[in-house]
Amino acid sequence: MRDFLPADKARRERVLAIIRDRYRAHGFDEIETPVVEDYDRLHAGIGGDNEKLSFSVLRRGLDADGIRAAAEDPAALADLGLRYDLTVPLARFYASHRGELPGVFRAIQIAPVWRAERPQKGRYRQFVQCDIDIIGDASARAEAELIAATLDTLAALGLEGATVRINDRRALDALLGAFGFTPEERPGVLITIDKLDKVGPEGVAAELRERGVSASAVDAFAAFLHRPRAAAGPFGEEHIRRELPEGIADDVVAHLVALGIAVAEARSHGDEGAVPLVFDPFLVRGMGYYTGTIFELAHPSVAYSLGGGGRYDGMIGRFLGTDVPAVGFSIGFERIVDLVEAGEDAAVPAVVLVHDRDVPLPQLLGLKAALVAEGARVRLEQRTKNLRALLERAAADGYASFATVSTATTRETLELKPLG
Repeated sequence: MRDFLPADKARRERVLAIIRDRYRAHGFDEIETPVVEDYDRLHAGIGGDNEKLSFSVLRRGLDADGIRAAAEDPAALADLGLRYDLTVPLARFYASHRGELPGVFRAIQIAPVWRAERPQKGRYRQFVQCDIDIIGDASARAEAELIAATLDTLAALGLEGATVRINDRRALDALLGAFGFTPEERPGVLITIDKLDKVGPEGVAAELRERGVSASAVDAFAAFLHRPRAAAGPFGEEHIRRELPEGIADDVVAHLVALGIAVAEARSHGDEGAVPLVFDPFLVRGMGYYTGTIFELAHPSVAYSLGGGGRYDGMIGRFLGTDVPAVGFSIGFERIVDLVEAGEDAAVPAVVLVHDRDVPLPQLLGLKAALVAEGARVRLEQRTKNLRALLERAAADGYASFATVSTATTRETLELKPLG
């Protein structure tokens, strides 16, 4: 959990403003949910490993005897917890407010979440997620809208050239079945396959053998990874079929193909129909609530993903009693903000007024008010012996110009000079 100095905070807010603007341009509406949720909801078996990283809130009113009595049962010690993502709160929100929302609801959530991570570079215990979700649309249009909005947002941030790795949990499950992994083995197999980018095919095969899963299935999996492959073609049915074994359900492939067509149409106005999708049959995504399409955001400037998401058609039904189709895409804000070039809004001049000690307060506030009324951002600073250090600090805080103020200065005689 970190503090942010003024310049860092300004940079973050500038990036967030761009993200909000682009999301809203694509027809999404922002909501807000509490930072805490019921303990049982956060530990319903749908959050994957994140459930183990959640911060719990001790029940109010427990005395020492009550704490000792409940020590072996976390659910008896805590009844609330800090949210570890924004998807579980959104599902609860929709179940609570369905009657007040449109049939197809497009939501923006930009807010902090908390996980009890082991602190290290790029991993924080409090971090901001930027989510867009579409609830009530089971068609490929929903995924296409999310992908188009996300790629448009990255372009607005100056991060052109992003691509989206895409898969379907149904295809992945059928893939494992085709190799011969039993349904009981597949959850553990997925954990290992998720390491494919890090340890390679040999490393994955070795770990699978250590797990003691079906040897013939591991052999089939290894052979599939080492099969001769043609050069990757454009995203489409031929490309998808070539990346999968025989027997994958036609409706799963058709959904992915329709998604590619929709994304091409959404981007045809500026990219000549380019489809920045890459089918990856071994993309896993660790969250337990995904039921269909899954995707991750990639950019050529970094080796790690910048976000991801997928379809979670079964989650809302746990709260509502009726299944509702839902899909979401989350940008990893903490990773993206470090890639965006620094900059200030040129339309808002930022001025430092450096005044002598004897300048009357009414005169100072009058000058400041006049500049503020003209649309400027203004800071008052009393002149110091080391004027250079004062101005360097102001420049670091995002101020672009300064003026010196004496007892004789008026608005008409105020001379603004650039901060070099």
